[in-house]
Amino acid sequence: MKFGIDRLLSEPALRAALKGRRVALLGHPASVTADLTHSLDALMACPDLTVTAAFGPQHGMRGDLQDNMMESPDFTDPRHGIPVFSLYGEARRPSGQAMGTFDVLLVDMQDLGCRIYTFVTTLLYVLEESAKHGKAVWVLDRPNPAGRPVEGTTLLPGWESFVGAGPMPMRHGMTLGEMGRWFIDHFKLDVEYRVIEMRGWAPEQGPGFGWPIGERSWINPSPNAANLSMARAYAGTVMLEGTTLSEGRGTTRPLELFGAPDIDARAVIAEMQAFAPKWLEGCRLRDCWFEPTFHKHVGTLCNGVQIHVDDPAYDHAAFRPWRLQALGFKAIRRRYPDYALWRDFPYEYVFDRLAIDVINGGPGLREWVDDAASTSADLEALAGPDEAAWVELRRPYLLY
Repeated sequence: MKFGIDRLLSEPALRAALKGRRVALLGHPASVTADLTHSLDALMACPDLTVTAAFGPQHGMRGDLQDNMMESPDFTDPRHGIPVFSLYGEARRPSGQAMGTFDVLLVDMQDLGCRIYTFVTTLLYVLEESAKHGKAVWVLDRPNPAGRPVEGTTLLPGWESFVGAGPMPMRHGMTLGEMGRWFIDHFKLDVEYRVIEMRGWAPEQGPGFGWPIGERSWINPSPNAANLSMARAYAGTVMLEGTTLSEGRGTTRPLELFGAPDIDARAVIAEMQAFAPKWLEGCRLRDCWFEPTFHKHVGTLCNGVQIHVDDPAYDHAAFRPWRLQALGFKAIRRRYPDYALWRDFPYEYVFDRLAIDVINGGPGLREWVDDAASTSADLEALAGPDEAAWVELRRPYLLY
């Protein structure tokens, strides 16, 4: 199959509309061609393109900053001598000065298919600024490694943030190119927009179900997006960032596991199986031990649960990571009623709301976990209608 960047570089007809226009790239470490050349290097080497600037999202163009809320500075690319503007520094949107450096912005970012992954919001922000400044945006499309399934409640009005660009569920099942089409329609943006579509993407086909296993190398789009297993689990495990539980940062399997020094993982798994066994389908759970080398519970032995989605037990249609992680929280709350589960700290620069609520775009999931009388059917009643509505809403914007 071919990604958007490879089609742009190999098909002169696609580049014809860029003749005489200044081009900028929005990318990160996973912005590479089929032969693993970074997209910026490949575009700079293309004789009929004039590349004048670049932009980096959260974690930076170089992907060198590990944690959330670690800002990247602007810099001059040492190889090509062009400015590289940070969209996760003093500002989250490109300044007027930065917008003046290009005519067409090429967006080539590997996404994870989750609302909270901030590249989605960065796409919206550059679309909005491009509409204001009369610039064009082209998305060089890439796979959604989590595939087409939809899961989670819809972000509520008034809960928009840098991890919540608009009223979509946690796991949206779209590519960035498709998401841009929805953004433009939903937010009524007047902007020149084009998607350089992939060729041969088959999101319903195993074993990758979204990611072309055996055809393309996995490169971390952000430091803790280490592999396809993480991408599959992320729509659930990202919620751990709003809790006191470790999400595995400081281990070699971040966002594939959860745990803490003061839980019994086997007991938690048993509680999960007793409460909502249907939500455990499509994967395997295994109790494990780990000691984070940084971040939560650093240097402390933790008992935890690892989610395995890379063996024959994986069922792409049955695996529901958002429900699975919600069930993990519920099991801990049932077994340890007074556990200090919710983390009270500023999350992505939101200071007046609990992080778990910012992550979920509303308080519904937390309230369900904390309600001793709530059942699995209650969470299904919250999420199911939102998921069905999104499946229909997104339909006109799908390209594959």
